Amino acid sequence: MKTHILKGSRREIADSFARIDGEIREVIVIVDEPSDSTPPLPGEDIFAEMEPYTADASAADYSRESIYSRMEGE
Repeated sequence: MKTHILKGSRREIADSFARIDGEIREVIVIVDEPSDSTPPLPGEDIFAEMEPYTADASAADYSRESIYSRMEGE
C-alpha cells in the first residue's frame, strides 16, 4: 500500500487524484468550512461560554515547588 498526500485547490487535488495508478480503496478528505463567526473583540473573554463546565480548584497549589515535592504517601 502506498500513501499519497494531495494538497492544493479542489482542481489540483482532483487532477492529482486522477493520475494515481492502482486501486483506490479509501480516501480521507478534509474540508475547511467557512467561518461565520466574527473574531473576538480585544479584551473579550473567549472562554466565558465554557465557565459552567470548568472545575474550580482554587485551593490547588500549582507552584513549581508544590508540583515537584513529594506528598504524604508517595
